[in-house]
Amino acid sequence: MPFIEYGSIKYYHCTSLENQGLYHAFFTRHGGFSPVPWRSLNFGASVGDDIQRVVRNREIALACLNIKPESVYDVFQIHSTDVVSTERPLAASEEHLKADAIHTNQPGITLMMRFADCVPILLFDPVKRAIAIIHAGWIGTVGNILQKTVLAFIENYNSRPEDIIAAIGPSIGPDHYSVGWDVIKQVYTSFKTYSDQVIRKENEKYYFNLWKANQILLSELGLIKIEMTEICTSCNLNDWYSHRGEKGTTGRFGVVIGLSE
Repeated sequence: MPFIEYGSIKYYHCTSLENQGLYHAFFTRHGGFSPVPWRSLNFGASVGDDIQRVVRNREIALACLNIKPESVYDVFQIHSTDVVSTERPLAASEEHLKADAIHTNQPGITLMMRFADCVPILLFDPVKRAIAIIHAGWIGTVGNILQKTVLAFIENYNSRPEDIIAAIGPSIGPDHYSVGWDVIKQVYTSFKTYSDQVIRKENEKYYFNLWKANQILLSELGLIKIEMTEICTSCNLNDWYSHRGEKGTTGRFGVVIGLSE
């Protein structure tokens, strides 16, 4: 079953990443301590929620996977195409780097990010034992943060793209992601012959299909194992946070991945 329940915690689990010697989860908003409007398993520390509640939310969610909070490495997400690597967890006194993708080949490090419509993408090379987590909004998608991350796998771990497994997680769907002409111009430039597959115009509005766009980018990079959850955050507010669906007042759901020790 893609959805797994552990007490009041509920998370999504990708079948392509099962039995691979790693752990991962796309945590829903269920089972936490945060009140409305962050109800309830909010991972976001910069959306107005009490920081102590956020810490508790993260702790109980990670405990479902037997993960210690001290194993986490995360970054300050800035809607960029910046990619960082790590060989250790982030120390409590250490400043967060600004980036939107993290990769490692070290077991026992939990890569973590937060989402509320942007696309969470997990990468795993089962041959070279390397993982990555990516936060791809329209800027990261158009700027091809995926290319930078896959190239980092090739350069750092000698990965072959055809070995890498990708999982595209819950995010805003193509029917709800309307964007302005300034964005559409950049999409046309980046996707060229594929633009008709990722852009739809309806009632004078343009819609950008982030799911298909990132699938195309992964395929162009040589990946052949791509799992699509195709769960729209805006359509499923009971399970997921959606910045657009909740008009900017909401929390962030957590996504984690790590290599088992």
